[in-house]
Amino acid sequence: MKKKCITRLSIVGLFLAILFIQSCKVGQKYTQPELNLPESYRGDTLAYFGDTTSISKTTWKQFFHDPTLKDLIDSALNNNFDMKTALLNIEIANKELRRNKLDYLPQVDMVIAGANKQWRSKEFGSSPSARWYERHGTKAPENMFTYLSQYGTELGFNWEIDIWGKIANSKDQLLAEYLNTREAKNAIQTQIVSNVAKGYFNLLMLDAKIEVAKRNVQLNDSTLQMIKLQYEAGEITSLAIQQTESQRLIAASLVPKLEREIIIQENALRVLTGQMPESIKRGTSFEHLFAENKDISLGSPLEIIRNRPDIRSAEFELIAANANSNIQQAMRYPALTLGGSLGVNAMLPKNWFSIPGALLGGITGELTAPIFKSKTLKTKWEIAKIEREKSELALQQSVVEAVSEVSDAVITVDKLREQLDLARLRVENSSKAVRNANLLFRSGYATYLEVITAQGNALNSDLALVELRQEHLESYVDLYRALGGGWR
Repeated sequence: MKKKCITRLSIVGLFLAILFIQSCKVGQKYTQPELNLPESYRGDTLAYFGDTTSISKTTWKQFFHDPTLKDLIDSALNNNFDMKTALLNIEIANKELRRNKLDYLPQVDMVIAGANKQWRSKEFGSSPSARWYERHGTKAPENMFTYLSQYGTELGFNWEIDIWGKIANSKDQLLAEYLNTREAKNAIQTQIVSNVAKGYFNLLMLDAKIEVAKRNVQLNDSTLQMIKLQYEAGEITSLAIQQTESQRLIAASLVPKLEREIIIQENALRVLTGQMPESIKRGTSFEHLFAENKDISLGSPLEIIRNRPDIRSAEFELIAANANSNIQQAMRYPALTLGGSLGVNAMLPKNWFSIPGALLGGITGELTAPIFKSKTLKTKWEIAKIEREKSELALQQSVVEAVSEVSDAVITVDKLREQLDLARLRVENSSKAVRNANLLFRSGYATYLEVITAQGNALNSDLALVELRQEHLESYVDLYRALGGGWR
């Protein structure tokens, strides 16, 4: 009776000790480092960016208005190979995270049929298994006698108590890695949205350039006919015809060049959408692609930490590195493992039910500590701490670069708008110059050189306006992406 009480007290004491040592977790709990964010972005002025909803919280379907562009983006997000790979990475990380929950439970193994047959000789210094020979009614030989003959079917378990929080920190690490894969997918999505939009804008720009080139060719044809008439009248030399023809060929040569660029851009967009090369349907103008004239708010720099996938990814990498540092620290301390087995000392099923004669069982408890590996484990811990510091620096760097990227995008949007206004005035002035040059040439008050110079300036002005229009549209997309928009 007294022995039973002692045994019960020992078991209770063991479990109390387990509960106590489970609270002895080592390592540093994660806290977000100081990021030294400014109060506002450089270039952010309320006079230009109204106090409205931040565009970073706007979904890409709300940000873009062109239905063809939205269809392209939707197709890319569904079929892009990088996006599909990112989704598979999320699935892998999720399975790892779910598996970690099982680490808290004992590992259970079953030996369905085990046999252990050993032979020894007289120099071994031990006697044969007399009971085995007795059962078989034979005499044990001196050499190669049966020393052990054991059969069994058993169920065993092995349970490492999470004393120092290795499993808990492993869960934190796996969770951070899982969330990091989600942010990686979001980062890919923002890049795909940006690339598809810019590719679509480039197609529209190339279409507009072809229209400009064809229009200029027609204008040069008209001028060439007029100059030929004056040449036939003996008023000018053949040099005028040659120079006018050269000007026409400059505009004409742009058409095949632009057609080649259009096909290449269409193929690139098809690759983004995970499809084979083919022509792409598109709108007819730059207008109404999105509400670029609407007042927008940049929000505070603090918001980009919540919105930008690359910053969130960098922070999850820091969390994972912090958890790994804790794990490596815990590896240096003793480990408590409980084990046990229960089964029958028989391999054949017909003997399993010889109870209790065939029953076997056992229980073990081990407290192990590394000795000769202590230097190696300490080095791994120190390296893990350095890796954590590197991850913290990477997070701080990503924040600084993100704030700078937003500031660059704000200035670009603002200054390109000013350039566009000037470019439109330049186009209007060039158009007037072409009309006046033609009138003056017909009246004899201007030379053919003034006419082709005016036409060349008009071509360059129109092309420059189209390119600036594209850059302005792309600057809005860059601002949208820099603020963390596009993944919603």
